[in-house]
Amino acid sequence: MTTNDSEIQLDTNTILGHPKGLFYLFFAELWERFSFYGMRALLTLYMVNVIFLELVERDFAAAAVYASYGSLVYASTVVGGRISDSILGFRKSIFLGGILMALGHFVLAIENDYTFFLALGFIVVGNGFFKPNISTFVGSLYKDEDPRKDSGFTIFYMGINIGGWVAPLLCGWLGSAYGWHYGFGLAGFGMLTGLLFFWSGIKSGVFGSQGMAPSEEKLEEKLIGIKRGHLISLLAFLSAPVIAILLASYKAIGSGEGFLEGQNIVNIIFKVVGLFILCYLAYILSKVSFEERKKLIVAIAITLFMTLFWGFHELSGSVITLFASRNVSLTFLDAAQTNSLNSMFIIILALPISWMWTKLNKHKINPRTPYKFGFGLLIAGLSFYILALSGNAADQNGMVPFSYLLLMYFLLSVGELFMSPVGLSKITDLSPKRIVAFMMGVWFLSSAYAFQLVGFIGKQLAIESDDINVGGMETLSTYIGGFDLISKYSIGAGIIVLISAPLLKKLMGNIH
Repeated sequence: MTTNDSEIQLDTNTILGHPKGLFYLFFAELWERFSFYGMRALLTLYMVNVIFLELVERDFAAAAVYASYGSLVYASTVVGGRISDSILGFRKSIFLGGILMALGHFVLAIENDYTFFLALGFIVVGNGFFKPNISTFVGSLYKDEDPRKDSGFTIFYMGINIGGWVAPLLCGWLGSAYGWHYGFGLAGFGMLTGLLFFWSGIKSGVFGSQGMAPSEEKLEEKLIGIKRGHLISLLAFLSAPVIAILLASYKAIGSGEGFLEGQNIVNIIFKVVGLFILCYLAYILSKVSFEERKKLIVAIAITLFMTLFWGFHELSGSVITLFASRNVSLTFLDAAQTNSLNSMFIIILALPISWMWTKLNKHKINPRTPYKFGFGLLIAGLSFYILALSGNAADQNGMVPFSYLLLMYFLLSVGELFMSPVGLSKITDLSPKRIVAFMMGVWFLSSAYAFQLVGFIGKQLAIESDDINVGGMETLSTYIGGFDLISKYSIGAGIIVLISAPLLKKLMGNIH
């Protein structure tokens, strides 16, 4: 098929005005997110109640593993995206990633402490190949400057949130009613379902010639007697046990004060990488033009703001889930299922908030990006303040009303919609074209560093007890004090951003 034939097919094979391929990718991503969020809803509870059951410091251990796992999941996308761009292409990368993730979920369903870390290793590596490439694949279905692209991504991201909403409900129910491993197993079947949708899209030809390897010759070239494509797949499988060893090394290797204090291997790796990135950014700032430097400073600033926000937001899968389990009078949902609330509110609020920005834009009062980020951090801070206030309504058993958790997730979702949708596009607008790929990598790594913050907070709020059923007043004061401190940091950061907004707006120039 020639390039022109492919373009004609992409233009005429449409559903609701969009390329048919979009809807195959929509369902593939929906089921992949189903598997990811279904597993995440159970992960911390499973570690605390099963993997680290015999440890007094089980909360601390779970926080360390959860943080390292989350950091590596997002860092892997930088590596997987690079391999896809240069060698594999979208299609092969998505298949390889999906198979590895499905394997990880099924291994997680095995009742064995040793295979637990191996399962997480497979999911980390698989996510690195799957996640960055399916999103980029969506963009490749549209020509440059196609006005349908933005609405196409809106449809695609709705699939992400549908998966994130339904998965904790079903996997959480299975895990509670029949056992943890049934919930993990369902997540694995979800991943396989996503791959089947993707495969059916390829077989039906709806992707045209999009997503193929950049060079078949390069893919077939042999290294140490093995075709390059096969060698990448082999190394991907072999890297999972290496990741498993890193995750299993969750204990601090240093003591006292200094660089190694309370750090495990993954913490140290991210510290070294972070130091390198900061030095390289300083070098870039010294080399670019004055106009480029101004915009690049803003790009770096919003990346740091977003890292802080995600660090608080991702507590939903760890500390907030434990709080829900131990100190919330849950109605209709169990602790794992509360992970669905964020995605539910995103689905409900996405269109109204998008409509609000459109209306404000018509009246020429749509806030510039720095103001949206400032308000987003303020709202996130308010959400944690609501949780801190819940302690005043606790009963004699230290249980707080479910309405506080519901309101908290509502506000946190509003804050997310103020920040997340605009952040990625602004990175591409503000970064010099010759380093935009590097800055996109830094943006994705910001989520990895957010999990380092999650781990730090999780360790500070870890409950030490011999009683597996610890809860009530014993844990309430720890969580309430922690949420109050988080709210102050987030609100303080929001105020700093709003104060800095006029300067940041000036540095942005004509970019909104």
